[in-house]
Amino acid sequence: MLLQPFIARYVRELLVGTNSITAAVEDLTLEELHARPHPDANSIGFDAWHVFRTADNIAHFVFYGEPPVWRQQGLAEGWGLPRNAQGTGLPPAEAYAMRFPEPAALAAYGRAVAAAIVPRIEAMDDAFLAGAIDMQPLGATTRFGALGTSVLTHGYAHLGHIALARTLLGKPSLTF
Repeated sequence: MLLQPFIARYVRELLVGTNSITAAVEDLTLEELHARPHPDANSIGFDAWHVFRTADNIAHFVFYGEPPVWRQQGLAEGWGLPRNAQGTGLPPAEAYAMRFPEPAALAAYGRAVAAAIVPRIEAMDDAFLAGAIDMQPLGATTRFGALGTSVLTHGYAHLGHIALARTLLGKPSLTF
């Protein structure tokens, strides 16, 4: 199996598949989206936004120096959220205080990110994926490493947080 279809498939599944982050947020109320299951835990909204922003930023700005969907759609201004930050390294108190739009709007952003980046991943050639980049907080890595670590592994960890938080809210569990 080629790496590109594999990576693209699992990025699509993470963002917009049957058991994805978009599926996990779109049936929530605004209150549920902002609920924190523990005083030291992020909200579902933060976890979803963070994964969408991270994937969007990597596949646009980090790889190509292009504005992510986030900026193209003016969502920072429209939602009153940080223009450049994606949540990495954000002080906990700031992350806990963030307020997100209606769940349907946040899910729509996730769908827009998937629609923009999955075809890009499918079109990447091996040399591009193997290319070295410097990415915070990873440091020196390859584009393949950035997608594998910061999008897939990291993203699925956040999906696990979301799944647990949904269960604690009494919502149906995601089936993996």
